[in-house]
Amino acid sequence: MSDKQIFAAVEVADHEVRMVVGEFFNTRFNILKVERIPTDAMSYDQVLNPEEITKAVRQAADETRKMLGATVEKVILSIPSVAMKRKSVKATVPVEGIDGVITVQDVRTALKNAQQVSIDKNLALIQTVAVKYTVDGIASRRLPVGERASELTVDIDLLCADRQMAFTLVGCIENAGLTVMDIFLDVFAAAKEAALFEQSVDRNVIVLKMERTATTVARLARGRLRECTIVPVGVGTIASPIVDQYGLKRAEAAELVKYSARLNEKVNSTNPVYIWSENGNARKITEQELCDCIRGSVDGWVSDMEKLCGGILQAGPTTVIIAGEGGEMQGLDELLQRKLGCEVRNYIPETLGGRNAGMTCCLGLFYAYKDKLPITGYTDNSLNMEEFLKSVSYRDKKDDQEDTLTRKLKGMFSNSKR
Repeated sequence: MSDKQIFAAVEVADHEVRMVVGEFFNTRFNILKVERIPTDAMSYDQVLNPEEITKAVRQAADETRKMLGATVEKVILSIPSVAMKRKSVKATVPVEGIDGVITVQDVRTALKNAQQVSIDKNLALIQTVAVKYTVDGIASRRLPVGERASELTVDIDLLCADRQMAFTLVGCIENAGLTVMDIFLDVFAAAKEAALFEQSVDRNVIVLKMERTATTVARLARGRLRECTIVPVGVGTIASPIVDQYGLKRAEAAELVKYSARLNEKVNSTNPVYIWSENGNARKITEQELCDCIRGSVDGWVSDMEKLCGGILQAGPTTVIIAGEGGEMQGLDELLQRKLGCEVRNYIPETLGGRNAGMTCCLGLFYAYKDKLPITGYTDNSLNMEEFLKSVSYRDKKDDQEDTLTRKLKGMFSNSKR
């Protein structure tokens, strides 16, 4: 199993902790376990209760251990893009390999030199991204290991975010008994999952990562994450009129907004989409009533996005991607497309076991981390592999001993021949 790599990704969203365990095996990616633990310990821009986040992370890890038979020891962590800043650095290093051949060590040296650049004391360096390599005047996004040159120039982006939040979240993970393998910005990870960096080479790509209480708006251009801003309006905000008018719980209202409201329809169904009992009396909400109730908050969100995206649209061809929980909303992409006049689409991952827009960031963490391995050379797994191998071996032996239908049929035929 030396060619198998198993990682665990964690995102602390504004209403839940998400943990996904997946494996890369024979160039394929498979999800082994998904855990989503509800918590109100996080807002869109600050950690409200570190102890509760630690508790939720520990619970997710415990549930994963019960399922897989192995302890989660290390995780890849997503950091919210609060106060996100980007610094671009061009680092040139002499090639020190034998016969002037570029090695991974030359790239590591360039990245290390770039990290010496000073940043604001309120920010933390989240990720050092090698965007482009230049060898003998020829630029490429491909790692130039093995090429001959006297020097190597690397265009590097230093992605930073709020220092307090980053340190607090890392502390929560460590207090839960886990080690942080690496950290990435949430919108960077989401863009990795949806392959948006490649799409942004010749156009602007706007990522709207819409969660329960806020929407993170990020712009990608020329294969780089350029800037981010956060608008405090999300799925839960849009659903709040349902809570006020019908007295439903916030989580219930959010689920209704995501899966029971076709926002792009002029006339909706009068069939009930939700029925419940209140004081012994049956109550119901039809799709038409649901859409009428939230129409104002939906229009407000669309108008906010129009204001933020207007200047970008004037700069050239643009594609807008709705990810996060908002990517599950039906017809929201069509409404926004009518308003912006450009291509808008929801992104829902296609990986079996993770086909939910809310999983976009977690799944992107796997690819972001995997893409760095040729440079870092890390070989660690997230699970206790000794426990995992024992668990898998036990299951294989147990399955072999089971009296399967196929074995029964073979026995019947062999007995009839006698």
